[in-house]
Amino acid sequence: MEYSKEFKQALSEFSPSEKDKLIFRLLKKDKLLSKKLYFELIDLETVDDKRDAMEENIREKVALASKYIANQKYFLVLIRKISAEITEHVKITTDKFGDVSLNLFLINEILEYNEKLGTQRFDNVYKLYIYLINKIFKALTLTKKLDEDYWMEIDEFLDKLYEKIDNNLYLQKLCINNGLDFNWLKCENIPDHFELIVKGIKSEGFLR
Repeated sequence: MEYSKEFKQALSEFSPSEKDKLIFRLLKKDKLLSKKLYFELIDLETVDDKRDAMEENIREKVALASKYIANQKYFLVLIRKISAEITEHVKITTDKFGDVSLNLFLINEILEYNEKLGTQRFDNVYKLYIYLINKIFKALTLTKKLDEDYWMEIDEFLDKLYEKIDNNLYLQKLCINNGLDFNWLKCENIPDHFELIVKGIKSEGFLR
């Protein structure tokens, strides 16, 4: 929404007390904005602190969720909730590196339970695996936009990811069938036109 000069002028003429009341009223309605302003203005924790805390949070919540792997619908609901927390973290902190690293960390934590996942029928884990593959493509897309200084750290996550995919036959085959080239699990090998590649794969009906 664009604001006219007249509207901006009217707002600027509010008294300090009126502005304060308006701000607090708006913040009550927008919890995310409240958290973002708190982080930017007075929070003593840094982006790195928040990211480290998120990793621990992810580890603990995936461990709890793993008890419900046999109930794949509920398990995926729990995983989506954890993913939503990552999204909130990114919006609050504008942590672009975390947007990649935390999502890859989440995938790796889920695949720590490959043994349990391997006991499930393919039909039961299909939606989860497609969800994870989409996350991998998104992480690779965002990695291409990051400063190359981050690539060494991202490669550590990708190396672990490749190892875990290699130990999960269903997931491995589904990755291949949906156009994921495992050579891309190395930052320097992600093609320059990667976004177009992903669009092409989706246009052919994959990743669904």
